[in-house]
Amino acid sequence: MAWEEWEQVKAAPGHQAGPARMRLDQLPADQGASGGAGDLVVSQDDLGAVGHDAYLLWDELRTTADIAGAGADKSGEGSTARAASALTSHGFAMGAGLTKTVEIWTSQAKSVLQACAHISNHLDYTKKLHAEDDAKIAAQTTAIDGGALSVSVLSKYFQ
Repeated sequence: MAWEEWEQVKAAPGHQAGPARMRLDQLPADQGASGGAGDLVVSQDDLGAVGHDAYLLWDELRTTADIAGAGADKSGEGSTARAASALTSHGFAMGAGLTKTVEIWTSQAKSVLQACAHISNHLDYTKKLHAEDDAKIAAQTTAIDGGALSVSVLSKYFQ
């Protein structure tokens, strides 16, 4: 409820004198369990596509976002770290700032990489797990003729 709406309700006649009321937002009655617009439906292809995109993002970030290791020399020190060291050794305060920037960037890039990997792995796992669950449920809920039971038949068991 928006603030303005709340102020209007408080100012309405009978608000103070009447009992407290609560309003719950909900779907219209005809859209409930009958498969209305409020149902959440996610296909295995959707999960796989999001997981794959997360993997592609992870792979791209892993190879391009490493500014600390970019242009690494034989000692493994990247060009940005070497520049920061050179600036510091010549008395420039910017060297310390550049070092801190690389540290923060590296920390943030690792966090994003971990998040992408987690999303990709979780969706791959979820896709596999739900496919197995669907197969088990389908095997347990078959009609007499061997076909799948419809939702309307299943809902009769819960009335």
